[in-house]
Amino acid sequence: MRPFATVVTALCGLVLPSSSIVSADSIITLTNAEVAADYKPPQVFKNTNLVRNINLEKGYARETINVVVENVDKQPQSEYFLPFPSDVFDRVGGLEVRNKKEPEAGRFDVAPISVASPSDVQYFLVHLPEPLEPSSSLTLGISYSLLNSLEPRPAAIEQSDRQFLSYSFSAYVPSAYQTVTQKTKVKFASSNVPDYTTTDLKSGADPERQGSTYTYGPYDTAKVAPGTTYPITVRYEFTKPVITASLLERDLEVSQWGGNLATEERYWLRNNASTLLNQFSRVEWTVSNYQQAPSSAVRELKYPLKPGSVDPYFIDDIGNVSTSRYRPGLKNRDAVLDFKPRFPIFGGWNYSFRLGWNNDLAWFLRQVASSADSYVLKVPFLEGPKMGEGIQYEKVVLRVILPEGARNVQWETVEGPSSNGLPGAKQIQSELSTHKTFMDTLGRTTLTLTVESLTDEARDSQLVVTYDYSLWDALRKPITFTVGLFSVFAALWAITSIDVSIKSR
Repeated sequence: MRPFATVVTALCGLVLPSSSIVSADSIITLTNAEVAADYKPPQVFKNTNLVRNINLEKGYARETINVVVENVDKQPQSEYFLPFPSDVFDRVGGLEVRNKKEPEAGRFDVAPISVASPSDVQYFLVHLPEPLEPSSSLTLGISYSLLNSLEPRPAAIEQSDRQFLSYSFSAYVPSAYQTVTQKTKVKFASSNVPDYTTTDLKSGADPERQGSTYTYGPYDTAKVAPGTTYPITVRYEFTKPVITASLLERDLEVSQWGGNLATEERYWLRNNASTLLNQFSRVEWTVSNYQQAPSSAVRELKYPLKPGSVDPYFIDDIGNVSTSRYRPGLKNRDAVLDFKPRFPIFGGWNYSFRLGWNNDLAWFLRQVASSADSYVLKVPFLEGPKMGEGIQYEKVVLRVILPEGARNVQWETVEGPSSNGLPGAKQIQSELSTHKTFMDTLGRTTLTLTVESLTDEARDSQLVVTYDYSLWDALRKPITFTVGLFSVFAALWAITSIDVSIKSR
């Protein structure tokens, strides 16, 4: 089998340089053995300075941590433990760790560690690409999202009321190691923050306020034991919906005979905003729309499509929805599909629908120059609506349906110097199967990728799939169909040639 890296280098400019690509097959296998509930990581590191930024401008929390890590052991160390409270561990999405000073070098390998229950803390294990020498330092850039971490307060409001959300965290950043100094900056969606926790952990006002940014710290925590928490809760105005996709099924069907890439997406949406205190009023809703008043309900969804997208359709559980507008894109400009659900989606309400479109396959598929039987497909891993309030995805199932007979299928995600919103390949489940459609013989080779806890930040992520597809594979279906058709004609001719008349002897 041809090495995957060799195939990718022949992409002819369709993808980034090979140095910026992370292969799913090259991920180092990390230790996944279960550890005891009271397990404490060895104290081989020290966090000399830590800065956490919490962004609450969207319908989910986004945190980035920049921490200077020093090796205080006598031996080189390459395993850094990253703890999370057990109640939020499964809601961590898009986790990645990089060298803050060399982000173009790519992300570090990260894998979850199984901790025996019951335990208050769960761990991710970060594997440094090169062991950190004693007394040496490294600046880690850690970024992730926390899904379903915002709570509406109050939980139920009037239809025209403004919505407030609350978010809880610890003033002391959870860490498995001693932290000398640290601080946390919180960026809100607006400057209206009626309730927030104040502390006496330092002299002067804490937090310090500057517009819509609140800063807790800096704190001198050299004598604070690792794992110590100090609860903080903030409540702020957020007059937008909290859009959540409990499931997204995304199918990409490749047709090399037709030169077409057909995309279909099936959404199960809900709004995690405040529920209605009373029944929905259509009159009040019409008035608020006329006045363009802010609302926590989903009015419409804006869906950018790649240049050249054609034949869009939008169907919900009842049928086609005509309240939509499609603006075709130019050669280098995205097309835009705006559509309105049949009803405004208020807090606690659900809405499921599907939409699809077609693209010219030549924009996404290339033949490897060194082999006439090898192809490289580069497609978006996630598209989805582009909304100012953001969208969080609890589960995404992506199916790439390749031509019948495709084999030696490999995949990888394209990496750049900044986050693409996806977790590491270690946390993406993959499976190869067959999918039978009209007039198939063997069934089409299908690559299924499943990932949990994503956000709309993954919209810019790219998936590269390579596969082998020979001329015989391309001719199998028409040859099979032709042989079958002639067999039917021959059988009919043979049957009609039989003399079944009654004759006298």
